[in-house]
Amino acid sequence: MAVIHDMMPAFELLQPAGLDDALGLLDRYGSEAMVLAGGLDSMDWLKDRIRRPRYVVDLGAIVGLRGVKASGDGVEIGAMTTLTEVVQNPLLREKFGVLLEGAEKAASPQIRNQGTIGGNLSQDARCWYYRAGWSCYRAGGNVCYADTPTAVNREHAIFGADRCVAVNPSDTAPALIVLDAKMVIRSASGERIVDAQDYFIGPGTDIMRMTVLQPGELLTAIRIPGTWAGAQFYVEKVADRKVWDFPLVNIASALKTSGNTIQGMRIAVNAVAAYPMRLEAVEAFVAGKPRNEATANAAGDLAVQGAVALAHNAYKIPMMRNLVKRAIRGGDNGWASTS
Repeated sequence: MAVIHDMMPAFELLQPAGLDDALGLLDRYGSEAMVLAGGLDSMDWLKDRIRRPRYVVDLGAIVGLRGVKASGDGVEIGAMTTLTEVVQNPLLREKFGVLLEGAEKAASPQIRNQGTIGGNLSQDARCWYYRAGWSCYRAGGNVCYADTPTAVNREHAIFGADRCVAVNPSDTAPALIVLDAKMVIRSASGERIVDAQDYFIGPGTDIMRMTVLQPGELLTAIRIPGTWAGAQFYVEKVADRKVWDFPLVNIASALKTSGNTIQGMRIAVNAVAAYPMRLEAVEAFVAGKPRNEATANAAGDLAVQGAVALAHNAYKIPMMRNLVKRAIRGGDNGWASTS
């Protein structure tokens, strides 16, 4: 097992004043560079000496990467916008409350003051074996220590395991997926736009990455169209503690109804796989059906089909089933709004 030194390795700190400068540095140094946004994930890696980048590119001085602004009938959020700024933004509260509530469930007020939405989306896996420096698959080794007979794995995956059973820990990802957000990715060679649900990848695609970002690329903004503005939203996060903790399972949904009939729905869960999962089969099933207990029960059962529990996380299956049911019914212990 790795020894925690609690001391950062030597690196060269680079503090570009503009986005073009930052992209130039990332292009020049590639995999030798680490991006520093709010720093809450990066500092853990540096202090424990698990990662030893030659260069750290600090984005803190780039004003253009921060803020929320109207864009057509939607909004654009700079990736360096803090979670607190997201929570307090009146435009998001008016139209896209599901994101506001998801962000408010992240960590603690102090961490939200520093942590950025881009960082919350792009943070690495929180598996303690991986974080402690064990030579697991995700770290370049040849074993998943969380998937052994003696492993501690109550927080790990019930879907999508492919050698690695670590989960995605983001609190804001499910909300952005249900809002059909677009992720703006920049590099020195140009810009590409990726749907929120496609921004995240599993171990079957690349076991050493959680997102589609390649060396030299940077998430610069999140664009939310007005398609689901003012829908009936639902957010719930189950964690061991109300403050600071990562989700055991969390969920977000957007629902449109006509009377008691569900016209359309988008729903996503996280902390059950290495990537936040959009439940498209559930969305298709509930369309055109009454919003009642029977629909909710059937949708909950459908949502967990194919789940495979590890030794200590079987509780996630009924937990996820019940969260899906609540999202369709509304109310209970989560947060529901017609924003």
